[in-house]
Amino acid sequence: MSSRHSLRLDAHQHFWRYDTASYPWIGQDMPCLRQDFQPDDLRPLLDAAGFDGCIAVQARACESETDQLLLLAERYPWIRAVVGWVDLCASDLEQSLERWAQAPALRGFRHQLQDETSPAGFMQKAEFQRGLATLQRQGLVYEVLVKAKDLGAVTALCHQHDRHHLVLDHLGKPDVQGNDLNAWAKQLAPLAALSHVSCKLSGLITEAHWQHWHNAQLTPYLETALELFGPERLMFGSDWPVCLLASDYQATCSLVGSVSQHAAIWGETACRVYNIEGTTR
Repeated sequence: MSSRHSLRLDAHQHFWRYDTASYPWIGQDMPCLRQDFQPDDLRPLLDAAGFDGCIAVQARACESETDQLLLLAERYPWIRAVVGWVDLCASDLEQSLERWAQAPALRGFRHQLQDETSPAGFMQKAEFQRGLATLQRQGLVYEVLVKAKDLGAVTALCHQHDRHHLVLDHLGKPDVQGNDLNAWAKQLAPLAALSHVSCKLSGLITEAHWQHWHNAQLTPYLETALELFGPERLMFGSDWPVCLLASDYQATCSLVGSVSQHAAIWGETACRVYNIEGTTR
């Protein structure tokens, strides 16, 4: 039976036309990422893995990133939603949002909080708080990108803003190489207790050693997230093409699939959180 939750979605991936100035986070140790990645590159991978579409997420901190992703979503309808970038601290935030008010694919925004000098301090800035409240009033999702050390600050932020969905990217980026499973789980639990917060099962393999990770090292993190959030607040994301630093697309899918095949993780949660309607092909 078809339903609005029947789509199978990759809830986290990126597109770009590479240049060094626009993507300073792509270092010299990431040669496989120093090239263009476009929808025609991703579609065969989605088809092979049985996905009906994806959610495109910003990788640059500029409004033109939002514009370009929305143009791609117009051209490729299987890009079911866009998570763009906007300066939440800007005094003209509402005017920027109004400019995209008629963009049907726009569902939310993200900022690389992890790159701020003090992510915890940035989250408590009055301007940021005001901007996030504006997104929530307008029914737009905000995705939180931080490292595990800032999960306490994220929990405080999410306590303050509970009018709409908030999404934690990449399981809060646990220090897999430092084997911090227990410390990370303790930090994650209070955040997972907030019913308006969901989490992406994404980006985990690149937190491990890129050449020497193995499933048994990573599955405890996935199992912990499943226990804390439940499948109804988890969603699979490949983090393609960043995942290519450590694996291929199919192996990235298989890692999460080895822990759970629950339909919520593979599309239903994303459809609900990002208000995506549609049925399988």
